[in-house]
Amino acid sequence: MTSALGISAFYHDSAAALVDDGTIVAAAQEERFSRRRHDPAFPALAAAYCLTEAGTKLDDLDHVAYYEDPRRKFHRVLWTQIGTAPRGYRTFRRVLPEWLAWKRRAAETVADRLRALDLGAVPPVVCYQHHESHAASAFLPSPYESAAVLCVDGVGEWATTSLWHGREDRVEPLAELRFPHSLGLLYSAFTYFCGFKVDSGEYKLMGLAPYGTPRYASLIRERLVDVKPDGSFRLDTRYFAFLLGRVMTGRAFEELFDGPRREPEAPLTEREFDLAASVQLVTEEIMLRLARTARERTGESRLCLAGGVALNCVANGRIVEEGVFDEVWVQPAAGDAGGALGAALLAAPAAAGRTHPARGRDAMRGARLGPAFDDDAIQRYLDDHDLPHTRLAPEELSRKVAAELAEGRVVGWFQDRMEFGPRALGCRSILGDPRDPAMQSVMNQKIKFRESFRPFAPIVLAEDAEEYFRLGQPSPYMLLVARLTEAQRRTAPGEQDARGLDRLRATRSTIPAVTHVDHSARVQTVDRADHPVLHRLLADFKALTGCPVLVNTSFNVRGEPIVATPEDAYRCFMRTRIDSLALGGFLLHKADQPEWTESGDWREEIPLD
Repeated sequence: MTSALGISAFYHDSAAALVDDGTIVAAAQEERFSRRRHDPAFPALAAAYCLTEAGTKLDDLDHVAYYEDPRRKFHRVLWTQIGTAPRGYRTFRRVLPEWLAWKRRAAETVADRLRALDLGAVPPVVCYQHHESHAASAFLPSPYESAAVLCVDGVGEWATTSLWHGREDRVEPLAELRFPHSLGLLYSAFTYFCGFKVDSGEYKLMGLAPYGTPRYASLIRERLVDVKPDGSFRLDTRYFAFLLGRVMTGRAFEELFDGPRREPEAPLTEREFDLAASVQLVTEEIMLRLARTARERTGESRLCLAGGVALNCVANGRIVEEGVFDEVWVQPAAGDAGGALGAALLAAPAAAGRTHPARGRDAMRGARLGPAFDDDAIQRYLDDHDLPHTRLAPEELSRKVAAELAEGRVVGWFQDRMEFGPRALGCRSILGDPRDPAMQSVMNQKIKFRESFRPFAPIVLAEDAEEYFRLGQPSPYMLLVARLTEAQRRTAPGEQDARGLDRLRATRSTIPAVTHVDHSARVQTVDRADHPVLHRLLADFKALTGCPVLVNTSFNVRGEPIVATPEDAYRCFMRTRIDSLALGGFLLHKADQPEWTESGDWREEIPLD
């Protein structure tokens, strides 16, 4: 038996994961503990949690696994700066000292930081390549004993897109595209140009796309990216600025797309809607071509996806809708956080002679790999702070919460282990009634404090999903977008003439709060065997209303990481207009709570995402 602690760190979304003989024991992002969104720091708190969850110390492990090869990455950084000289000198001068001091020796830095935890002697640190870690995270926990594996992101060491063949307990590389030709960086350039944060706001751009028309798509294909029939592509780097510094676009990009970039928080215009629609369409086209090539090269009928672009659930949904593969499985922590898990799985594979670790089911445990708090711990927190509450049996709690949701209340839902990855999947969630046409705006503006255009996702009983969504397969991790069935759609007066954000006002389905303007939804299916507590709540809501669907959004406000502890949950509950809080086996009502006071405006302390 072998065990390993996987680490991803120093760029964005740092995380730790612990694997024992191919079994995933624990995994979490550092941001959940540090409360700093997309925290790039060494994941000391996440690593300590993983070790505690496993009941082990560092000297009990066989390996520490780092998710990329720092020396190869330094080679790419060095040659990029040489290739852009003298224009890239300022950037080179800024980043070189850090690389010379410690980044190119990140493995030694990881060992030093782990020693500082004082949790035992540090075992050998092994490094895997960035896309190798992604590929392992995609295939090894998947339900399949063989599959095509596609990894697409910004850049690791050199690879930006890679194709692998997963069989039993290994992933075999087949082909790759290299920096600077990157689909992830293309999408991030438009994210930046539309006024959103890179490595944070890409999902906003995806949500914005249905409001526009893809009038720039042909221009993107003609001037920015040359796409081949097999999905390989080349960027015309003259239009991008990411080779020279921290900005993504410059004057050439502005001349091509009708003026300067939108300033963050400035009003959105028709141009941003259409830019989002255009780059989203081109991204989907490239992903479809890559997927078809993956099927041809491997002969497999199943596909596994990872890398930051695999979080583009609209593109994932297109692959499913087009029937390129019989089944598609996406790693729920598809971004860099998941690299920690992939590295740990590579370092601590299943014992020889065993079949694929998942054994017919995926091995992610519903992504519930973070910390949990039992009712005794929650009771102590509530008593220590003298917070009014009611303790209920699980079945009674579920019925009461379902009744409150049916009456239009918004409920904070804190149950079970925290999810690994960017999505709240029914353990650290805010829930609402999807039938209420006002729920989308209420949640965005009064609870999440975020932009009005952003859609919410539905959770649905797996057995009822086909009645509401043209999905074609399970979607347990909210990483597939599907259209609503015709039976659930409604035609709103004047909808055809509405433009831009005016389209928000239309009631276009029986579940308008989770129906995007193009009649799509980012669906999470809930199976009784995999998620019994959430399944029971949905069943209770259906028994009261006839509707097996709820609104599910992450338990946080804009710019804040998803809540991790009862204290985090209560603070978010009191700062927002959430009506009730289901905290483990306890139900709290806002009207019963003591007055909430804080020194200063808490919103000024949380940077906007």
